[in-house]
Amino acid sequence: MNPGPTVFSQLIDHLSLHSFHTCVRRYDGNYRIRTLTCLDQFLALSFAQLTYRESLRDIVACLNASPEKLYHMGIRGHISRSTLADAGEKRDWRIYQDMALVLIASAQKLYAGQAWGHKFEHSVYAFDSSTIDLCLALFPW
Repeated sequence: MNPGPTVFSQLIDHLSLHSFHTCVRRYDGNYRIRTLTCLDQFLALSFAQLTYRESLRDIVACLNASPEKLYHMGIRGHISRSTLADAGEKRDWRIYQDMALVLIASAQKLYAGQAWGHKFEHSVYAFDSSTIDLCLALFPW
């Protein structure tokens, strides 16, 4: 058995929990929450992103394959598909937007003095090329 911390928990150690909790308090993200906190949701979805999970069922199956490791990953609540779905539906998205902006700002500070392999004359933007399927019944436009 590996006595050291998981790779995921080592990555999350670089996350500013103070900044995250500030974002959660700003939008009352944990108001009347009993099981899955905003931090647990963020960690579960971060894990899903890093391990290329494609659905809620896939995320839950992967996380619950070794439930004794969830605590060491920083996840304190119980992860279930319905709980993740409810959290994604009801939580304010601005919590995670603000946290993303905090992470982008810290990355900019870290790499401000480093030279890129190529000199760019203008700003460079990265676009997410994920495909989002839309149902015409829900989105008639």
